Amino acid sequence: MNQTSDISNRDIVVVGLQPWDTIIGSNCKDIALQFSKQNRVLYVNYPLDRNTLFRNRADPKVQKRLNVIRGKENGLVKIQENLWNLYPDSIAESINWIKNERIFDFLNRINNKRLAKSILKAVKELGFTDFILFDDNDIIRTFYLKEMLKPAISVYYYRDYILGVDYWKVHGTKLEPLLLAKSDVCVANSYYFADYCRQFNPHSYFVGQGCDLTMFTNRDDLAAPADMIGLPAPVIGYVGALESLRLDLGIIEYIAMQHPDWSVVLVGPEDSVFNKSGLHEIKNIHFLGAKKPEELPAYIKAFDVCLNPQLISKVTIGNYPRKIDEYLAMGKPVVATATQLMRNVFAGHTYLGLTKEDYVPNIEKALAENSTELQEARIQYAQSHSWENHVKEIYKAILKIS
Repeated sequence: MNQTSDISNRDIVVVGLQPWDTIIGSNCKDIALQFSKQNRVLYVNYPLDRNTLFRNRADPKVQKRLNVIRGKENGLVKIQENLWNLYPDSIAESINWIKNERIFDFLNRINNKRLAKSILKAVKELGFTDFILFDDNDIIRTFYLKEMLKPAISVYYYRDYILGVDYWKVHGTKLEPLLLAKSDVCVANSYYFADYCRQFNPHSYFVGQGCDLTMFTNRDDLAAPADMIGLPAPVIGYVGALESLRLDLGIIEYIAMQHPDWSVVLVGPEDSVFNKSGLHEIKNIHFLGAKKPEELPAYIKAFDVCLNPQLISKVTIGNYPRKIDEYLAMGKPVVATATQLMRNVFAGHTYLGLTKEDYVPNIEKALAENSTELQEARIQYAQSHSWENHVKEIYKAILKIS
């Protein structure tokens, strides 16, 4: 076994769920950027599928992919030194609706073959050899790539329970265990996911999570947002998407009802359940709506205690909530649901509970204990969860089988 803990001067092909031109934050893009500091990286967008073409033909992103497929534009784009983005010059058939497994598998092989052909063409043009294949949580479009691309090492990156989504559940329930088993190594951003992967592949490892906390550090200059001025203290706040699939509305209601003197502030877009809920009728709960990412640090700074009232389910139980690092990076006390990951990773720097009744005394304790020393400790701990450290753990996992 290689005794070093680093990988350098290698070629890495990254495939997965998020294209480079996604408008949302992307674990995989951040990892690829970190890979490219010491290696050459080809980041592959998933191919345009026929259903998306039919529904969104006028979308500039679809037009870009069509131009590549038609040969009007080069699909291989250099992003920066050591990093290229590939728009596949092929179209994928939309097959997820097909229930017959044999027909689905036949067409999925065709889709994989088309994608593999595009990748191999780019690999040849770039002069990649003995490359590492890094699959970001895709279980259908990349299912046969190990056999077709013949990488030196194949890595499956498990960061989200996508089988909780109906689309992936149709065929993913069968394919995911098979893909985990045939990958050379599996890496996961939570202990729960690592344990799950280990059922199918003994070479499965927890590698933590990386975060870019630049926006959330050294922000003493931030003023309170206008829509928070005048709210009675203490302010107990949450920042992020308000999704009933992931958050426990009962916890939020209980906190507000038990302490009408507290201001419970929720910052983020609401799903239909939140929007129609009775939480809007409780006077000390304040819905402030969606904000731009660069505005969020000012809201967190204005909170006295930060919340993550996570609902425990198959969809959420293994997730790594990056917002915890963002809260801690600003020195804030955090009260959250005691998932396995929270207990294993954040127990020493947060207040954790399992029930709504646990939340109120934890918030009271967080308010009473807060100090400059604790704030500094939280900031230092959050900074340890960098993308550099995350990728080093991925390298260590790969090197265990090299």
